[in-house]
Amino acid sequence: MTHPSLENIGAQLESPNSRDRMLALASLREVSADDAVPLIKKVLDDENLQIRSMAVFALGLKPTEECFPILVKLLETDPDYGIRADAAGALGYLCDIRGFEPLVRAFYEDTDWLVRFSAAVSLGNLKDPRAFDVLVRALDSEEVVLQQAAIAALGEIKAVGAVDQILRFAQSDDWLVRQRLAEALGHLPSEKSLSALNYLEKDRHPHVATAATISLKRLSENN
Repeated sequence: MTHPSLENIGAQLESPNSRDRMLALASLREVSADDAVPLIKKVLDDENLQIRSMAVFALGLKPTEECFPILVKLLETDPDYGIRADAAGALGYLCDIRGFEPLVRAFYEDTDWLVRFSAAVSLGNLKDPRAFDVLVRALDSEEVVLQQAAIAALGEIKAVGAVDQILRFAQSDDWLVRQRLAEALGHLPSEKSLSALNYLEKDRHPHVATAATISLKRLSENN
């Protein structure tokens, strides 16, 4: 299978047909970051919101020196909450520790739950223990998805000190919350984690029980 040339992709990104532009963006998967980013930038302000979203996401997967400042600016200033959420998510994919401060600001200051959700997930991706206070605060959110993101991220940053705070979700009505808890506890070695996982292994939802079994295995192997 032949791949389109960079010149062809560039031309396709300027097509009046949004489907052409979308296909051109998708074809950049196989292109190096240095070659892809200048082309991605062509559609960062596209009139089609789906294309803009794809382009922002692509910047997180094609890291160059340009990507970080572009994503931070989008996170902090774009009027569309979906694009701000995409930028937060892309910053997590970059795994650049400089993303910590803008993600924390987004979590505290953005008015949209989807942006705060993406920021919490990305703080977990950065695996920076400084995120502890932000993520523990997120546990008190009224949005269940934010609770899920915070629990998962606390596991990602290996916040053993948060075990007591997350164990209150062991009897959550939402099985996805219980599953995130079971997964997170597998990264948080403690007697309380083991006890909770033994309890969750008997959960009525098979996904939760399976997650607990996997986490128990992980803890035993790392002991």
